[in-house]
Amino acid sequence: MSSLICGSVAYDTIMTFDGRFREHILPDQIHMLNVSFLVPGMRREFGGCAGNIAYTLKMLGGDPIVMATVGQDAEPYLQYLRNLEIRTDHIRVLPETFTAQAMITTDLDNNQITAFHPGAMGQSQLNRVQDALATGNRPAVGIVAPDSREGMLHHAQQFAAEGIPFIFDLGQAMPLFNGEDLRQFIELASYVTVNDYEAQVLLSRTAWTSAEVAAKVRAFIVTHGERGASVFADGKQYAIPAVPAERVVDPTGCGDAFRGGLLHGIENGMDWETTGRLASLMGSLKIAQQGPQNHWMSCDEIGSRFQSVFGYRYA
Repeated sequence: MSSLICGSVAYDTIMTFDGRFREHILPDQIHMLNVSFLVPGMRREFGGCAGNIAYTLKMLGGDPIVMATVGQDAEPYLQYLRNLEIRTDHIRVLPETFTAQAMITTDLDNNQITAFHPGAMGQSQLNRVQDALATGNRPAVGIVAPDSREGMLHHAQQFAAEGIPFIFDLGQAMPLFNGEDLRQFIELASYVTVNDYEAQVLLSRTAWTSAEVAAKVRAFIVTHGERGASVFADGKQYAIPAVPAERVVDPTGCGDAFRGGLLHGIENGMDWETTGRLASLMGSLKIAQQGPQNHWMSCDEIGSRFQSVFGYRYA
């Protein structure tokens, strides 16, 4: 059983600022902002929403298929995915571009300032969901994760046209879409997942309530950080508790880890409370490690962690 993950594949340059942004940004001078942060810690990680989601889903025993566009510098990342036995057949290399790059600075309060160069990601609409189906491997579920505007619109339409249930994940693509666009995504999607801030933007732009969004999809999932998550499905609201992290190290990629857990639960027909709890656990495991793809553990270890927190096995 496979999942088709449409979204970005990117390199993340992650820097750590040993201070607090709020101590260096003067609210009354924001119109002439000119700040510089000394970042003694810096590293380069494999990232991008599709790559991060695929990593967690593979860790859970899933079979992710990544659909993305990358540039001339992508070979180290592609080889890394192959080493994890994550299929790269539908990652298109555009040789005259660079792979998407995120430059992320995190302060002591886990606030982040990010600069993002889309590079090859800007042409993700060149990939088609139908191309994956042509290989004879029909995914059980898909996800439209943050990507180029045209790519996200096209892939949502293509999933719907092929009758493949999919998650719409607004994420960092929030500035790209107006209310009409967002209403179209929701009408096409089977599931919608956002964080609490994105939820407010989504509801404001669509002029719909949470109940109205939930009525149009199989589930509307809203994450609340350390306060857990809410799943609106089957005419009910399920309160998903947060899983306390062993340590809080780096929030980069936590939302993607959560979505990897969601996909695994949906693929395997788990109930919403179990699916949400598994997703919450994956986010907790991620935040305890630096970078978006360094939290690997075995399925047995994950099962034991889940049982120790929730008192039962998820599988």
